[in-house]
Amino acid sequence: MSHEFTSETGDNFSVLSHISFELQKNEFISVIGPSGCGKSTLIKIIAGLIKPKTGFIDIKAPKTSMVFQHFAIFPWLNVFDNVDYGLKMANQLKAERIKTVKHILKEVGLFDVQDKYPRELSGGMMQRVGIARALVVNPELLLMDEPFSSLDNFTSEKLRQEVLYFWQKYNLSFLMVTHLIEEAVEVSDKVIILSSRPAGIKRIMDIPLKRPRNKRSQEFFKISDEIASLIDRK
Repeated sequence: MSHEFTSETGDNFSVLSHISFELQKNEFISVIGPSGCGKSTLIKIIAGLIKPKTGFIDIKAPKTSMVFQHFAIFPWLNVFDNVDYGLKMANQLKAERIKTVKHILKEVGLFDVQDKYPRELSGGMMQRVGIARALVVNPELLLMDEPFSSLDNFTSEKLRQEVLYFWQKYNLSFLMVTHLIEEAVEVSDKVIILSSRPAGIKRIMDIPLKRPRNKRSQEFFKISDEIASLIDRK
């Protein structure tokens, strides 16, 4: 799969070049690469938000959800209604929706703030709303575009552990874009390293570390250093 954009002057510039990989059921893959290489474009193509110029995306998971970098929740809706939105648009019965939403809100720790609005929430809570809204539709594939980059380190670490819990509990497949090597090594089964734009795949690296992962271990540092050596620093 390849993709290009057209500039305001009418010139075409390539963003992604011959990207090809497989994501297996219940696999967690992270995509990492230099800033501006096209990571977010790639995940938006997989989500169906952008149509690739050439090639195709073959998604066998009928239900796909996405968690965005900047929360992407509706400021005029409270927590409950934000999480309920997708189910409501799918015309599910109200009684079923209420039961499902309340269950997910308990899972992500938002049950006690379900009547609050985004302006009343911390960044971590707002991203929990985004995660809850993605989970509530019972997806098989969950896409995440740098979901923790707007959060402080403590909140990011806590949410990463919660995401791993949901991944294992609900038997999901995950594809996450990140710019943090440590984050990718901590959560992933495989890490896809992209080159500079137009981004191609430099390497797909298996992460053979047992979970939970010790970020202070020599093995963790060795893999992180190897990934760092493959990322273009232009």
